[in-house]
Amino acid sequence: MTKIRALALAALLAAMATPAFAQQFTAGDITVETPWMRATPKGADVAAGYLTIRNAGAAADRLVSGSADFAGAVEVHKMTMTNGVMTMRLVADGMEIPAKGAVTLSPNSYHLMFKGLKQPIVAGETLKATLTFEHAGALALEFKVSKIGAMSPSGTGGSMGGMKMD
Repeated sequence: MTKIRALALAALLAAMATPAFAQQFTAGDITVETPWMRATPKGADVAAGYLTIRNAGAAADRLVSGSADFAGAVEVHKMTMTNGVMTMRLVADGMEIPAKGAVTLSPNSYHLMFKGLKQPIVAGETLKATLTFEHAGALALEFKVSKIGAMSPSGTGGSMGGMKMD
C-alpha cells in the first residue's frame, strides 16, 4: 500500500509541475505551445529554442522570421545525423506549418537558433521573442530557460554528441 501511495504522490507532483511549462501563445490560426530554451555557457554566442506550433486553419501557414531583444538574429535550423556525425543546417525558406497540423521543434531536430547573443541565457529566466508567420502575422511569446544540456522544458539533461555546423 505504501508503494501505491508513493506512486500516486509522484504522479500528482508530476502533473502539478507540468503546467509551469504549459504556456500557449496565439495569433490567428497559429498557437505556439511550451516555448523553452537552454541556458548557455559563459561566452556563448548562440542559443537554441524549442516549441510546438499548431495550425488550426484550413490552409498551411509558414514561419518566415523571428526576432528577440536578447539576440541579433533568429533562424530556423535542422539537425540531422549522418554516418554518426550530427550536422546542422539553416532552413532558408522558413518552415511550413500544415493545415490542421503541428510541427514540433526539439533538441536534435528542427529548432530556433538565436544568434549573436547580447547577454548570457540563464536557467530560470523568461525571455521574450517574436515569431512572424506568413498568414497569422507576428506572435509575441516567452521562452522559459532550462538548465544547460536540458533535453526537455522540465530540465532533464542529455548529451548533444558531436556536432558539425554548416
